[in-house]
Amino acid sequence: MLQFVATDCKLRRMGYGEDSFFTLGAGGRVGVVAISLILFALCGCVVWFAGAGLGRVWRVLIALAAFWGFVWLSPQAYYMFYLLIFDGLPLQWVARLPGFDLVARLLTFTDRATLSDHGKGVLGWVLIALALLRRRAKVE
Repeated sequence: MLQFVATDCKLRRMGYGEDSFFTLGAGGRVGVVAISLILFALCGCVVWFAGAGLGRVWRVLIALAAFWGFVWLSPQAYYMFYLLIFDGLPLQWVARLPGFDLVARLLTFTDRATLSDHGKGVLGWVLIALALLRRRAKVE
């Protein structure tokens, strides 16, 4: 708990003081971080396994598609979690199909200065790096 409070102070000083993440209690923050890590791992697995044996260009395209899918569908995963922790939220679909401009802004860190958007940008670049690290399978 002390580490979480210390991280809270550091992030607030880094310019994230008004971020909605800080409106959550400790349990809500842990839940959001857990969902983020699970989705991060799922996207990484998609890039790793779907790109096996493919060329570099295809692997990067798969990484970009996985990132685009994350940007599109992850708001629904977080909203489903918010249904558990906030009373009175209506059951609804909140995911919206992102345009190329939004994905580009996230990858270039030029969208909103929030933990969410910067985290998405980091995820995008990690997926691209993972795609570039993957070697082609040898055909014998």
